[in-house]
Amino acid sequence: MAVSSLPGQGILQLGELALAFLLSGLVGLEREIRQKSAGLRTYTLVGVAAALFTLVSKYGFTNVLDSGRVVLDPSRVAAQVVSGIGFIGGGVIFMRRNVVRGLTTAASVWLTAALGMACGAGLLALAVATTLGHFVIMFVFPRLLRFIPQARRTTTTLTVSYLDGRGVLRLILVECTRLRFAIDHVRVERDGHPGDAPQAGGVTLSMQVKGKRPVAHLIADLSDIEGVTAIGTSDDDEME
Repeated sequence: MAVSSLPGQGILQLGELALAFLLSGLVGLEREIRQKSAGLRTYTLVGVAAALFTLVSKYGFTNVLDSGRVVLDPSRVAAQVVSGIGFIGGGVIFMRRNVVRGLTTAASVWLTAALGMACGAGLLALAVATTLGHFVIMFVFPRLLRFIPQARRTTTTLTVSYLDGRGVLRLILVECTRLRFAIDHVRVERDGHPGDAPQAGGVTLSMQVKGKRPVAHLIADLSDIEGVTAIGTSDDDEME
């Protein structure tokens, strides 16, 4: 028996899988270019798998149906895909130094699963439109945000502990400048804070930073600098 003659294994279903592959791959490519925690392979697998789950739900149980006796609800599989994809999304969300990161990546993984399900359900126009919407959100929205009135510049006292002799101070100042934070009242102390146990080669930098962007963005980027051991603000305790 030819594959195309089997229920649910025709050219139409293969085309739906191919579209899910293409659309989820495009979303994954955008995330891969931006070097996010989930990239091209993860997004493509999620989209194609969601499409296959939906197709299995639609066509995979026709041999057990009995008119008037056995009734299947294809929407139950779709509902389980929606809840199950949360495990993958939750895996890319993490908190580092009091800053939550990965929310956009998790949301886009969830959207990719929806794209695959739409392709598997035959809602091809909706899948294509949603993919276009994804790129509008990722590329157009950041440009629109530049025209929204920003909050006034706020001043925060930032404390950064780092290892001496590695050029970390220069990297910290460069990062502050790149994110357009003005720096004032800089104080450098060796061997940690007064009263703390001395740390060999340790330096604590205290400075006031002023900028329109949330200071959490600066903290997240500074925490990625090799040699930085702790970051804190005047409003919270030191974070390890």
